[in-house]
Amino acid sequence: LLPGTTPTPVVAFAVRHTGAAAGIQITASHNPATDNGYKVYVDGGIQLIPPTDRQIEAAMAAAPPADEIVRRAVQPAQTDLVQRYIARAAGVRRGSGSVRVALTAMHGVGGQVAVETLRRAGFGQVHAVGPQFAPDPDFPTIAFPNPEEPGATDALLTLAADEDADVAIALDPDADRCAVGIAGETGWRMLSGDETGWLLGDYILSQEQVAKPVVATTVVSSRMLAAIATQHGAVHVETLTGFKWLARADAEVPGGTLVYAYEEAIGHCVDPDAVRDKDGISAAVLVCDLVAALKARGSSVPRALDELARRYGVHDVAAVSRRVADPAEAAELMRRLRAAPPARLAGLAATATDITDALIFTGGDDEASARVVVRPSGTEPKLKCYIEIRCAASGDLSAARARAGALRQRLVDEVRGW
Repeated sequence: LLPGTTPTPVVAFAVRHTGAAAGIQITASHNPATDNGYKVYVDGGIQLIPPTDRQIEAAMAAAPPADEIVRRAVQPAQTDLVQRYIARAAGVRRGSGSVRVALTAMHGVGGQVAVETLRRAGFGQVHAVGPQFAPDPDFPTIAFPNPEEPGATDALLTLAADEDADVAIALDPDADRCAVGIAGETGWRMLSGDETGWLLGDYILSQEQVAKPVVATTVVSSRMLAAIATQHGAVHVETLTGFKWLARADAEVPGGTLVYAYEEAIGHCVDPDAVRDKDGISAAVLVCDLVAALKARGSSVPRALDELARRYGVHDVAAVSRRVADPAEAAELMRRLRAAPPARLAGLAATATDITDALIFTGGDDEASARVVVRPSGTEPKLKCYIEIRCAASGDLSAARARAGALRQRLVDEVRGW
């Protein structure tokens, strides 16, 4: 038993580090205060997948009533496990230099560990959103403690501007996800999970020394990381949604070593050898390291994003959710799309691919292309549509962005009518 409140990545690390058979984290993650739940890790600190989940359910069903099960004394975990995690997470830093950091823990359990990890990595100037720093299961200042939600990071961005920070970091309450805020020409804004994924993927691959590096994204994430991987001579793997699949991305790549994985929902795995799951704290360290490296050479995150766009094209992403009354309605909408798929996406001729639990529509050419992934939500009564437009940016970058934005909005309007 780990002492006190503990970030989820520490549990994943502990299972892997100690060779434990399994690990359980009691957490509602980034859900409202009324929710609760838990995450289960198996051998290697990886989230369980079928058939292990069904085997556990069968064993639970066959077990006697709880009051008939012999009680065993709870053994405390090794006292230095959290410190070992902090040392490892701080060690993902690759460069030097200092940056000013604004941080929110969103009333979760990651604040103290994150500050200590950043300090040990050489980032001592961390300014935390005070009212959101201590763990509080009622989330008094945020109705929905998800950094992706509109308004959830307002206090963080205000603090970042007031403190003249170089970067803003938002951890979700169990600290396994990391959202990044930057200053731009029009003020502070949060990056999308894809934007952070492009930056970290390129940064890691530009320095990776393993013989056959593997990077991974989910089917609903942007395709830019695939192009980045090709440029660096790495293998890109696309998986189903969820880190239980991403963590296993190199299993089918002979001689391959997973070095980075991300999903668009601000989950990043930057040190798979230590934590085979999304880890907001180690991701925060690497984000600060990247910002420090850019600052040292007179650059910035917006300029780095511009450079990626020039090399790989402008990628404009959006998500559209359609609420349904029940799962049957979502299944019927999927059936209709399978039976009569759209012939065009934002005016571009389209084709459809059925991957059982999702539909992928693609269209276009090297100059402009569109992609829509449609799938039922696994946790909410929603049908989710993930949209990506890519436009070549060999000339005027602002013109390419304007074109991509127009195509994306046109496609959003189309998807809402499906």
